[in-house]
Amino acid sequence: RLLAGALLPDGVAQAARRYRPAFRDAARRVFEDFDLLLAPVTPCPAPPIGQATMELDGVPVSVRKTLGAYTQPISYVGLPVIAAPVNRPGKSPIGVQLIAPAWREDLAFAAALRLERAGVIAAHRPPVHWPPIRRDPA
Repeated sequence: RLLAGALLPDGVAQAARRYRPAFRDAARRVFEDFDLLLAPVTPCPAPPIGQATMELDGVPVSVRKTLGAYTQPISYVGLPVIAAPVNRPGKSPIGVQLIAPAWREDLAFAAALRLERAGVIAAHRPPVHWPPIRRDPA
């Protein structure tokens, strides 16, 4: 992503910088009515590592361009966010974003802790498919 950003034409980068304050202000106004936002991290479950394209609503799309579509706007305006896996027993987790107002990371952390304690979000260690490295006693 850094390389992609570095390769943007200067006019495009300048337009993005000019637009940022208006977009940030609009995003911050949402918190006049809500304490915290809950949003998906991606538009679908994660595809296998290394897969270049995937289908979304029956249309082939680039994995690289598509998976960040829901997180990039939040980073763009600098809001605090926690991404956490939603527990789906027997299935791959789906990521959820807990988005807080500016300078209110405490709200995102508190919500994540409550969801974790309720069993809604959880990270599970994947099964190990290789033998552990054994050291010879010396």
